This record gives sequence, C-alpha cells and structure tokens, in this order.
Amino acid sequence: MIATADGPHPGLSAPPKITEVETHGVEPIPDAERSAGPLDLFRLVFGGANTIATVVLGSFPIIFGLSFRDALLATLAGLVLGAIILAPMALFGPRNGTNNAVSSSAHLGVHGRVVGSFLSLLTAVAFFSISVWTSGDVLVGGASRAVGMDPNAAPNDVAVGVAYGIFALLVLIVCIYGFRFMLLVNKVAVIAATVLFLLGIIAFGGTFDPSYAGIFGADADAATNALYWPSFVGAALIVMSNPVSFGAFLGDWARYIPRETPAWKSMSAAFLAQIATLVPFLFGLVTATVVATNASTYMEEGNYVGGLLAVSPGWYFIPVCLIALIGGMSTGTTALYGTGLDFSSVFPRFSRVQATVLIGAIAIAFIFVGRFAFNVVQSISTFAVLIVTCTAPWMVVMMIGWFVRRGWYDSDALQVFNRRQRGGRYWFTHGWNWRGLGAWLVSAALSICFVNLPGQFVGPLGNLAAGIDLSIPVGLGLAAVLYPALLFAFPEPADAFGPDGPRVVPAGPPANTPIISVDTPSETAAVR
Repeated sequence: MIATADGPHPGLSAPPKITEVETHGVEPIPDAERSAGPLDLFRLVFGGANTIATVVLGSFPIIFGLSFRDALLATLAGLVLGAIILAPMALFGPRNGTNNAVSSSAHLGVHGRVVGSFLSLLTAVAFFSISVWTSGDVLVGGASRAVGMDPNAAPNDVAVGVAYGIFALLVLIVCIYGFRFMLLVNKVAVIAATVLFLLGIIAFGGTFDPSYAGIFGADADAATNALYWPSFVGAALIVMSNPVSFGAFLGDWARYIPRETPAWKSMSAAFLAQIATLVPFLFGLVTATVVATNASTYMEEGNYVGGLLAVSPGWYFIPVCLIALIGGMSTGTTALYGTGLDFSSVFPRFSRVQATVLIGAIAIAFIFVGRFAFNVVQSISTFAVLIVTCTAPWMVVMMIGWFVRRGWYDSDALQVFNRRQRGGRYWFTHGWNWRGLGAWLVSAALSICFVNLPGQFVGPLGNLAAGIDLSIPVGLGLAAVLYPALLFAFPEPADAFGPDGPRVVPAGPPANTPIISVDTPSETAAVR
C-alpha cells in the first residue's frame, strides 16, 4: 500500500524517484501510478501563483487609482469569482488521466482539441516569459541595493541577462525531470515564499496607511470620478485573469490523482489554492499603497517593481531576492511543464522530454530577444490578457460539456489524435465538433472586441460600457448561452454520451464511427 498526501491508497505502485525523468506524456496515467492527491494539486496551483508576478498583478488596483479599501474589495471579488470558475477544471485530469486539452476532444472533436493545446501553449510561453522577466529584474535590483549600489542606477544589462539565463535554465531542468521534481519545488515554494511575504508585515507595517484614499472622492473632478467604475471593474478582471489562466493547465497535474477521488476534493484544492493567493495579492496591494504614498513618481511611471525596491528597508532586500528566485522557479516550472506536455500532444512524434527541450529553447530565445532586441515586455503582458480572455469561454464549453455528459468519458476515444487514428465516438464531423467550436469561436471573438486596456489594447467595442472592460464577462456569458443552445438545436450523436445518456440536452442517432489506424488511402477515405 502506497500513501499519498491524502492518505493510503491500496493497489498503487511505488512512485518514481524525484531524480527519475518522467516518461509519461498525454497518454492516460495508469491507475497504479496515480499516487498524487488533492493536497499535491493545491501545492502546485498555489506554488505557481505565490510569486512576484502575482504581486505585480496585486498592485494594479492601486495603480488604477482606487483607495486601499476599494482595491481590497476589487481584489476579493476578482479572486473569488476566478476561483469559482477555475475549480471545475480540476475534474478532468483524475477522470481521464490526461491533460485538459486532450479531454476537450469530447467537446470540440478529435481535431478540435488543438484549440485547447494552442491556448495552453501560448498562455504558458507568455507567463513563463513574464515570470522570468519580473523575477530576474527584481533579483538584480534587490541584489544591487543589498550591496549598496546607487538606487537610481539602471540595472546592468549583463547582470539582468545572467539572471534571466539562470532562471530559464533551472526551470528547464526541473521540467525535464517532470512532475515529481516540479512537485518538490512547489512544496518548498509554498512554505518559503509565504514566510517571506509575511515578513513584509514587519518591513512595511510602519509605513502602510490603510486609509489611503486613491484619486477618487469628493476632491476629485467629475471627469476623474467618471473613471471609478471602469477602474474598479478593470482591477477585478485583472485579478480574475490570474485564476482563469490556470484553467488549461490543471489537468497537467491533476492527471496523477486517482480517478476514485471525490470530485469535491479536487475542486476544493483548486479553489482554495487560488484563495490562498491572497498572500501575494495583499502583499502587492499593501506595498503599492506604500509606494504611492512615499514614492509616487514610480507609480506615475508604472514602475511598481522599482518603487517596491525604493521603499523596502535595507534588511528586506535579501528576502525580496529570495521571493524572486523561489517564485520564478515555481511559476516557470508550472508554465513550461504544461507547454512541453501540450506540444507533445499536438505533435505525437515528440516525447514529453523532447517537446519540453524544444519549446524551452524557443521560449528562452524569445525571452532574450523580446527583452533586449525589441522590448516587448509590455506587449507580451497584453498578449497574455488576450489569451486568458479567449481561454475563459473555452473553459465554459468544457464545464457545460462535463455537465451534459454526466462526467462520463471514453478515455480510449480521447487518444485518437495522439495515436494517429481516426474515428471513435468523438469524431463528429471529420474530427471537428462545430457545436463546441462554434460556441467558443463566437464567444472568444466577441470577448476580444470588449477588451479595454488603456494605452495597450482597446477592442472595437471596448468603450461601449463607458470604458468598463467587459471582455471576460461577455465571453463567459455568451458561451454559457450559445453552447447549450447549439446542443439543443443540433443534438450530438447518442454514442458521444455514456450509458445513462445525456443530462438535460437531447441526443441524436448514434454515429457508430469505428476507430481505425490510418495507414492507407482507402482507410482514410472510408472514415471520411
């Protein structure tokens, strides 16, 4: 009997050593090797978000001009709503033993599942880059201040490049070893980073003013006060984007959880992990208030990181460097691991390790070229927001699909694409389920039209609600209406559902499409 973080599980084989390279790709994890538990999922999700990158997101409500009280309310609203939306995405991994992109074959089709894979790839590369850039800059800046260098001096590009390189290579090594090594890193990160953040209570307790009023209020002019609600909603949506960004990745880690694990445990792990990120969010919120009060020039320039280093007491520079190092490792590994896994699922001839090395090398090259040759740091942040905006309606399609399927999936049929086969109960129309794809495509396209990121990207409908960014609410709401409507109007084949049939929606005649290996033109023609 092998014990997991949640207690003993009979019938499990001994888990591989931490230093043993993981060989599993997106094929279903055998039941005997599923030795992780919901607590491990909590550590991975929380560890991946307990970082400087999340701290920077936490500073946005203050940058937008909100008072500390209103910024706290916006943060709580965005975080709780995002965690509620994210939680059901933890169900697919334990049920199917594979990542969420592969599981999406049941709702978008054998070929349509590449939508989820590419959303994951783009999100992971974007957040890996942001993690390395943010952590590297903080590490170099904090180390420079710790040794007494001029606080107004610009960071040395060579030092910054070395920091980026160290971060990126360490992350790549961890991801090559795989799930167990990544879990160890995040176990350390959860405790260490949290302790270092809590030290901030001592570091900033004397300078923090909870009555900070922001730019809105009785003394502000009418034009300024008219921006209050756009700022409040925008701040909440930026916070919400953090938990939503994990939606495509939860299956990467949850696939090692035994399939008999109660659904509420996996969902609770994902939900509570996001609620726990109040630690870095509040750190960002409090320190942004201190910066706005004592070093407002930095906030006016949008340079929160520089302001953080400027207001930090000398003894806290080392903890800030450690936060950057630990957080960069945990965020980078959770992002890049999923990238390699998804790439190997889209191009099955690559093993997980080969795909991780290839994508890691491309991502590292992008980090250096993007930072030093084209300075696309702000642009990639905008790109990440747009990708998250497109991911939200995809998550809705997945969750509604789970509901109408009663949580029943044919794991063998989900693997048709990866095995270079055709057919099966999720073949639909030449491998595409236009019901799920149509709902996602329309919702994502309209959602992007409502994006409002002043100074970065404003969609054609971005100013329709007096400057309030409605992108994610529009994407979520439209997908929640459009996908069920398509399922009612154009029922899916009966054999796409389990033995109990669909829930709520009707079913059409069974397709009875056999799974075959496509080796000859005649076989290909037969399936088409």
